[in-house]
Amino acid sequence: MNLGLSDKVVIVTAASRGLGKATALQFAREGAHVAVNARDAERLAAAAAECETLSGKAALAVAGDVTRQADVARIVGETLDRFGRIDVLVTNAGGPPAGLFTGLSVEQWEAACQLTLLSAVRLIQAVVPTMQAQQSGSIVSINSMTVKQPIPGLTLSNAIRDAVHGLVKTLSQELAADGIRVNSVLPGWTRTERVDEILAFRAANGGLSEAEVEASITRDIPLGRLGRAEELANAVVFVASPAAGYITGVALQVDGGMIRGKL
Repeated sequence: MNLGLSDKVVIVTAASRGLGKATALQFAREGAHVAVNARDAERLAAAAAECETLSGKAALAVAGDVTRQADVARIVGETLDRFGRIDVLVTNAGGPPAGLFTGLSVEQWEAACQLTLLSAVRLIQAVVPTMQAQQSGSIVSINSMTVKQPIPGLTLSNAIRDAVHGLVKTLSQELAADGIRVNSVLPGWTRTERVDEILAFRAANGGLSEAEVEASITRDIPLGRLGRAEELANAVVFVASPAAGYITGVALQVDGGMIRGKL
């Protein structure tokens, strides 16, 4: 299937590793110009170089922190300066730390809101005027299965990612008349450094080995394994693409069947 992404301009944040990097690379395979962002400039430059190798087209690395308004403005501004338009925005940020409610401070809650919710707000606010002028655009939030099914020990994620989902659903209606689609993709247990950290947290707090923790998780996944980053990336790229032009306001779970609810 031709997804219609050749020469489209895509911004992917938190793209130096994990799900963000896998997503950026998949856009590059589809022939897009990819602007990648993360805080680690060295790893980010390497990711941009990989994108250029895969696509044969210019990529852009813009180091910065999406919790800072000035950095967000620079990410979007440099993308427009280089490519002249923005067709796709993928909002993504490293998840807030694991922890139980009784062990979390107000400061940790505030930091998690900045990272998970307000980073998405800043990025979307920054690209919407351009997309409105174009009368086209696609915004995809890489969120989490915690939107539909809370995960024990991820109190911050369980609470704050619901707000991101509410934002996505609201904007899918508010921006539709401007030709802008807004969706989210909900990764389940996918093998990344972030998931390795969660496994370590559960092992330390449960008196188990990390292998035992992983086995306890995969027993609840009908497909019987953790996902691969490229599997999540494939879903993001499809939902973002013109091939999904009649899809907006969805929260697509990529979880191996773990979420049991009907909605």
